[in-house]
Amino acid sequence: MTIKNLPAAPAVRPHARVESDLLPKAMEHWNPAIKAAASDDNTITMYDPIGMDWWTGEGVTAKRVSAALRNIGDKDVTVKINSPGGDVFEGLAIYNLLREHKGKVTVQVLGLAASAASFIAMAADEIQIARAGFFMIHNAWTIAAGDRNDFTEVATFLDQIDGTLADIYSIRTGDEIKAIRGLMDVETWMGGSAAVDAGFADSLLPSDAVKEDANALAPQQIAARRMESILAKQGMPRSERRALIQELKGSTPGATSSGTRNAADTQADLAEHFADLQAAMSRFSAAALK
Repeated sequence: MTIKNLPAAPAVRPHARVESDLLPKAMEHWNPAIKAAASDDNTITMYDPIGMDWWTGEGVTAKRVSAALRNIGDKDVTVKINSPGGDVFEGLAIYNLLREHKGKVTVQVLGLAASAASFIAMAADEIQIARAGFFMIHNAWTIAAGDRNDFTEVATFLDQIDGTLADIYSIRTGDEIKAIRGLMDVETWMGGSAAVDAGFADSLLPSDAVKEDANALAPQQIAARRMESILAKQGMPRSERRALIQELKGSTPGATSSGTRNAADTQADLAEHFADLQAAMSRFSAAALK
């Protein structure tokens, strides 16, 4: 497989009414503690949502990947992925960057490569996946608002995006576009061996290539991501979810403290977060009924 055979992805973002979003189910199935057992200077890690992460202020962005590739130069690069996906347009930009890299690109799926992370992986010359790892592909997912004309326009645009993604998956796997679109329609999850059999990966990673880092996320970060998933299921627009999470981040007791906090303090913080979340959901539901 050579990346020169892969199609370039459109880099144009749509108008403001179409906003890519993270699939809540992917967030629920993501274990952020899964990391690579080892890496080197020619490694790019993707251990966060694709696009800006509202809680950490980081995330996997095209800007970050571009900077890493410039630092590596034309050398071979290994991309290690454990991500629930995220912004499809940011993902397409990252896909293009990896596709155009002059050195060999090897992708290693350590845990989850869902949604946007799954088609980023397709840009590699070689794809390896952990036996316990997963690919997940689905149709572009968003929350939209407007009248019937707005929704018709959004649906048409999303269909175009789905067609682009199906084309990428089809060329990588050798499967027909119609079959790929069928897999995307039903939201398909593939374990390591199934992904290799289906052509989404070339081989399985050895078991010692993956480790679980218990300190990968602070309890407050886990709580924030659980909140985001719940709010997305409730239909709260992305901009409102972001504002709420930023508000909670700013009001988190001890958020900027470098001292060690005990378990009781942490549990109290989480209880406060979820109380705020419940109040926010009530406000959102009341507003939606007006």
